[in-house]
Amino acid sequence: MTTTGQYHTAEITLNVNGQPHSLQVRHHWTLLDVIREQLDLTGSKKGCDRGECGSCTVLLDGKPVYACQLLAVQVGGRPIITIEGLGDGTPTLEGMDTVQRAFLEEDGGQCGFCTPGFVMSTRALLNCNPNPTDEEIRQALSGNLCRCNAYGRILESVRAARQT
Repeated sequence: MTTTGQYHTAEITLNVNGQPHSLQVRHHWTLLDVIREQLDLTGSKKGCDRGECGSCTVLLDGKPVYACQLLAVQVGGRPIITIEGLGDGTPTLEGMDTVQRAFLEEDGGQCGFCTPGFVMSTRALLNCNPNPTDEEIRQALSGNLCRCNAYGRILESVRAARQT
């Protein structure tokens, strides 16, 4: 631990999308702030910044978590997957994760702001349960909010992703 001005900082290594990143972070920085501001991975959105909307959802140890509710110093060394880490990284339909492709093809996002959170929660669900019921889908996505009220299209997107 070091002190920079009035702030304590720590050197941590974040394992994001399979890549280690050694960073000097302030103790009060959230995982979301570090992902967006230090690593320039802006797919995870800062919506409510209170753990209520789910737009900042990432996978930590394979489980969906709100990145705005975790301090970066809490998660050093643990595997983190952001929306940018899904698929093979090529900017084509074929390069997308099946969940991303289903959301695109089924029009699962209207304004798109909440879509990364829904995609990440869906990916976590399908990793554990490749053929969930509608009730299991609703339960898994219950921590994500859509301001455009596109829930019908989101449900259709998850149904399509589970069939692939």
